[in-house]
Amino acid sequence: MEVPPDYKPEFESLKGLLLEMPQERSCDRLLRLTVRRLVERPHVALARIWLVGPGDICTSCPMRAECPGQTLCLQLVASAGKPRAEADQDWSRLSGEFRRVPLGARKVGRIGATGETVAVMDIEKDSRWIARPEWARSEGIRGFVGQPLIHKGEILGVLAIFTRIPIVPEGPDWLRLVADHAAAAIVNARAFEEIDRLRRRLELENTCLREEVREAQAFGEIVGQSPSLRSLLEQIKLVAPTDASILILGESGTGKELVAREIHNRSERRDRPMIKVNCASIPRELYESEFFGHVKGAFTGAVKDRAGRFEAAHGGTLFLDEVGEIPMELQSKLLRVLQEGEYERIGDERTRKVDVRIIAATNRNLKNDVGEGRFRQDLYYRLNVFPIEVAPLRMRKEDIPPIAARFLDSIAKRLNRPGPRLTQADILDLQRYDWPGNVRELQNVIERAVITARGERLCFDLPGEMDPRPKPSSPVIREQPDGEILPMEELRRLERASVLAALKRSGWKVHGPGGAAELLGMKPTTLISRIKKMGIKRSG
Repeated sequence: MEVPPDYKPEFESLKGLLLEMPQERSCDRLLRLTVRRLVERPHVALARIWLVGPGDICTSCPMRAECPGQTLCLQLVASAGKPRAEADQDWSRLSGEFRRVPLGARKVGRIGATGETVAVMDIEKDSRWIARPEWARSEGIRGFVGQPLIHKGEILGVLAIFTRIPIVPEGPDWLRLVADHAAAAIVNARAFEEIDRLRRRLELENTCLREEVREAQAFGEIVGQSPSLRSLLEQIKLVAPTDASILILGESGTGKELVAREIHNRSERRDRPMIKVNCASIPRELYESEFFGHVKGAFTGAVKDRAGRFEAAHGGTLFLDEVGEIPMELQSKLLRVLQEGEYERIGDERTRKVDVRIIAATNRNLKNDVGEGRFRQDLYYRLNVFPIEVAPLRMRKEDIPPIAARFLDSIAKRLNRPGPRLTQADILDLQRYDWPGNVRELQNVIERAVITARGERLCFDLPGEMDPRPKPSSPVIREQPDGEILPMEELRRLERASVLAALKRSGWKVHGPGGAAELLGMKPTTLISRIKKMGIKRSG
């Protein structure tokens, strides 16, 4: 067959494409560049690339009946063309009947399965490989060439063109050259994308880990031998090897993050990062980006792609601190990720898979928040698979000496100060205080004492034995009208009724914000003593 005079320069034009391919580091842009440059040649009507991928739409695929295994197939990833019969058609779309082609099915599937070239030199003389002859006639299609994309013996996909003139003898060889260059460029682009993804993930992990180190230095390790702490450690040992979601409850400053980190370090995910999200510190409009990430241009200020915390925690643990502060409108999206392990970045249509273990923490009564409509019930139950409560420091004062000694040693080294001695009198002073700020407050008090210490003597800045928390007026004893005097029996009855009312309103929670002790305006230890004295027990 004689080559048309204007056909040879077209082959020369492909040299530019071969030089451009290795320069492109984005796989999507590389694929679009290849098909777009191929259809710039006047006689090429349509150019397409399919890549081998997992069967993702098997239930709705038009060619499902022709797919033997429904595990791998050819997925249409790039298309460009110049329609004639229906000029308003968009041949760059990746939908349609041939968006998925089973390996071995029809001409494209056969190329992908065998790695062999399929060429129809002149459709008018040989139409056995044409699935839609009427389309070929209306568009003036005369030739077809399909070449496998092969790299180091692995078939990556198929590159195919439809032409409006018969295929010349040199045509398949030229397309073979383009396909070989395209296969190598695809592998390189994928490698660059993976390197870039890992770099961004590493940057995010490093940022998160720097935050974690700064905060971990304030608490050190879990220290103490109190019964409540031993019970806590037993719970950690029990649940850490599993992948169960955990909800850590406790007042601010009790060390909930330390508990989360101990669980992570004892789990099968310990070789992957534990990423923390402080849900209380994220601006409302940035929640979704912080959790799921965004693509460049998704909103004002999105100057580059950004991975979210879920992506950074893939394979590891995501610690949601102050989880009760998550806005209601985001809770449904968070629930979807927890249930299905899927999410999308803002501005991106691609659905990503993620494998993370969730550990959440809060100092709020989430059960009350659910009842008041501030927290989704389904999300609460999804997080509250294994609840762990961290006791406040005032309920485990026997742990104060070892914790204080650990802080004293680390703070003195960090400040490059001679280590003062912690005396028995110092310990008694520390144990007399109720520590509303818990371990975090203890750390701050010791740091101030080290800074102001003279010689080996420490001076703790404490308000004595007074509880600095504001106390509402007690609802137990109320002034009676007209100076009426109530008998002691009535006073005891009113006190018991008031304590019961406070316990019921707080869900039988004694300590912490919203607890019965706070409602009654008394110390939790005092309330516990009165509950025992009155013989009050929770029914059931």
